[in-house]
Amino acid sequence: MRDLSVLIPARNEMFLGRTIEDVLANSRADTEIIVVLDGAWPEPGLLANPRVQVIYHSVSVGQRAATNEAARVSQARFVMKLDAHCAMGEGFDVALIEAAKELGEDVTQIPAQKNLHAFDWVCIGGPGGAHGCGWRQYQGPTPMIQHTGQPSPMPLPEFPKVPGCPKCSGEVEREMVWEPRRGTTTLAWRFDSDLHFQYAGEMGKRPALTHGDFIETMSCLGACWFMSRDRYWQLGGLDESHGSWGQMGTEIGCKSWLSGGRLVTNQRTWYAHMFRTQGGDFGFPYSNPEREKRRAQAYSRDLWRNNRWPGQKRDLSWLIDHFAPVPGWEGKDADSLQSSGGGGPQGEKGGGTVASRDCVPSGPEVEGARGKDLAIRGGDRHRLTKGMVYYSDCRGDTDILEAAKRQLLRSVNGHSIVSVTLAPLDFGRNITLPLERGYLTMFKQILAGLEASDADVVFLTEHDCLYSPSHFDFVPPRADTYYYNVNVWKVCAISGHALHYITKQTSGLCAYRSLLVGHYRERVRRVEEAGGYDRHMGFEPGCHALPRGVDNHPAEEWRSAVPNVDIRHQFNLTRNRWRQEQFRDKNSCLGWTEAEEVPGWGRTKGRFSEWLREAVV
Repeated sequence: MRDLSVLIPARNEMFLGRTIEDVLANSRADTEIIVVLDGAWPEPGLLANPRVQVIYHSVSVGQRAATNEAARVSQARFVMKLDAHCAMGEGFDVALIEAAKELGEDVTQIPAQKNLHAFDWVCIGGPGGAHGCGWRQYQGPTPMIQHTGQPSPMPLPEFPKVPGCPKCSGEVEREMVWEPRRGTTTLAWRFDSDLHFQYAGEMGKRPALTHGDFIETMSCLGACWFMSRDRYWQLGGLDESHGSWGQMGTEIGCKSWLSGGRLVTNQRTWYAHMFRTQGGDFGFPYSNPEREKRRAQAYSRDLWRNNRWPGQKRDLSWLIDHFAPVPGWEGKDADSLQSSGGGGPQGEKGGGTVASRDCVPSGPEVEGARGKDLAIRGGDRHRLTKGMVYYSDCRGDTDILEAAKRQLLRSVNGHSIVSVTLAPLDFGRNITLPLERGYLTMFKQILAGLEASDADVVFLTEHDCLYSPSHFDFVPPRADTYYYNVNVWKVCAISGHALHYITKQTSGLCAYRSLLVGHYRERVRRVEEAGGYDRHMGFEPGCHALPRGVDNHPAEEWRSAVPNVDIRHQFNLTRNRWRQEQFRDKNSCLGWTEAEEVPGWGRTKGRFSEWLREAVV
């Protein structure tokens, strides 16, 4: 197990590569970086490094969802979220990890915050190719001049503006500095009665909030925070009901304090954050950030002012009292807070948390519903029950089928298994259907398993796939979306040849049970009504919209830390394709990679039977 995973959600971030280099150079523990490229490849590109994992989404999932995904991939003891335009103090990871031993499991840490001086604009050449004139400007939007060929003190509307030196009209370029600005260290943050983020320099000087090298802070910037991975999921990860953007610091502050824990600034180390420029080169990477922030603020006000978070052990009024006086919380603003009825000391709540089944949508009401009404609050997700629906026609190589069952049992971590087969099978809770093998039968098997399961979240598992334990760590962020693990390799049972390409397949599907029940009921009905399966419907839920598909719920991709293995043999229901020419649409086989071994599973080429025995002990 690694010590720390640094989680970096990134979209159109020009300083991502430099941030990664800085983290690697200044880490002193066993630290890795997990980057989620959220809808765009970085420019400039990233250098390969064994301590850097990269997850790519062709369509943006949002900053919160990307951070949660990186945390799910992590197997480290601690996680630290970091913006993609930051520098770190030397040995930052050791300082935070050692402090965690002193502070305890329920404390979230923020390194002291500095401002990052990333670059200067400098003149590199005057007219006619002369050397730069010496002009230099602190980072900001690209300096623009009117393209007249000569410096002009007067505006000339007929000439367009172009990048250039305002002193000599020469060319300009960024000269990297990449160091914290002197005299700009922030130790405390807060939010006002509208739940808007504010700096709180005065709080950082209060003796009552200072404990040696640690200063209690009400909130944080949201650019960098550190806690144990277990603690992160105890707090529910990031609540995606806020949307992608805004209120992250308030969320981290409220969850840390109201769960019964603390949020502190660790003065033993620091991070330097580069602030974005408006109307220039380094603006907000997501569309409509102001609208998103207003939406997040409205959700945040309702959640925290009304004490609606199920993980609370303290009311918000307790937090205001703890940091009083808090500017913006005087008089009626503080008095207006709703009490949750807690009877503990200083307003703490005496009860535990709300059971997940009170919050998770289930049953027919999910069918046909839209996403924003079904988003599950992060505070509930870690308590969801998981189950597996295993389906098999009981045909195939016995060694493969037995190995797949053994691997599934060792991977599911005690979660329930419902098996639906065409012959009796002593595996999980078995349902035997007296049907002939075929597509409609497979759909009926899946539906029978879903209806028999009592889990909130279901993974569909096939009888000839080897599933990594990391596959079942995934938690679907939304209840109206189908999720596919695309980290899968296909292995030929004859030659042992291994192949990977990005594909959504039913064997890698995970979603809320109620959503899947609605889909497969309708799928079975339509196939029966049509007198047979039409391939234009597609196999995979969410990959074809109406009227071609079964419904209009979306499908998203995710990747487990270790891939699954789809064993290809003569009894597969779907045909095998080992050459790109066999695909009508080349977009269906992106990321085509052929190999002699599967990452995390060992060498398969020319030794399939031996590999199978070794892989599943």
